[in-house]
Amino acid sequence: MSSALWRADEVTAMRGALNAACKGVRGANPLVGASIIVDQQIVATGYHHGAGTAHAEVEAITQAQAAGYDLQGATAVVTLEPCNHTGRTGPCTRALIDAGIGRVVYAVADPHRQASGGADYLRRSGIDVVSGLCADEARQLNRRWLRAITENRPFVTAKIAQSIDGFVAAADGSSQWITGMEARHAGHELRAQADAILVGTGTVAADNPRLSARNAHGVERGAQPLRVVMGHTPVPSTAALRDGRWCQLHTHNPQEALAQLAARGIEHVLVEGGPTVTTAFIAAELVDSLVIYQAPIFFGTGKRSVGDLGIATLAAAHRFVLDTPPEQCGDDVVLHLSPTQ
Repeated sequence: MSSALWRADEVTAMRGALNAACKGVRGANPLVGASIIVDQQIVATGYHHGAGTAHAEVEAITQAQAAGYDLQGATAVVTLEPCNHTGRTGPCTRALIDAGIGRVVYAVADPHRQASGGADYLRRSGIDVVSGLCADEARQLNRRWLRAITENRPFVTAKIAQSIDGFVAAADGSSQWITGMEARHAGHELRAQADAILVGTGTVAADNPRLSARNAHGVERGAQPLRVVMGHTPVPSTAALRDGRWCQLHTHNPQEALAQLAARGIEHVLVEGGPTVTTAFIAAELVDSLVIYQAPIFFGTGKRSVGDLGIATLAAAHRFVLDTPPEQCGDDVVLHLSPTQ
């Protein structure tokens, strides 16, 4: 839609909502920001902090009400169509109606089958609803989430812990621990955000991981992701991951693996390797978010974090961009990246 159709305060509110959305967590849920306008004044801006937390609209509404604003007839500006279903939290449509919101401006429609339909529901409830403001920017923000939904597959996060020169193990195979304690704790936070953790049979044989999400004291959290092994080699009866909910996917094809996990209701997969599995997902262009823990060490030789991608020229390289500035994590540096396409 033409920018002439939007009030200046709505445009400013959407820009603020888009900036706030960037603070969220990439995964099964999209990045969403929301602003509340009362008498053409932006009184609150919220964003979705991650699975199980209040959605952006609810956070913005709560902020505004806590500040004493009457939201009867107010405008809500949201980067994504408000959801119309109950998951870990209630529907945002109900929250907007209960708050007395009179107008909703959103950027792009929600393609998720379960969550869509919010705009029509709000209109039937007497709320003025319009869409398309900053639509291109909103699509770009969630381009990989939108792709995963369109392809009917889980969102894929790949995690790599490596040396400066790109190795995940020394020449003798030793790899515990390349990164420091803080980075390992952050890795468990990543695990806690995922529905499933996926590794190859080689990693099971070499490291015998538990693949559980644990707190800073090493205690397993209440809710645990599905532990997934990809490959044909049988998982030993003594494997540590057998202590939890787990499965083996007898395939080397990432698309087939994701299809099987989607059939189980998995929406967010964390790929932890090893290099063969990570390479397969990158080569298939199925990595939606890449988190690299970079340790301040050199190996010079050993096992590389990514294998042969079949790339012979610079123009064919798989390109990623930083989602946020690099972060210091103890002695290590954390990079959060997304593919450019």
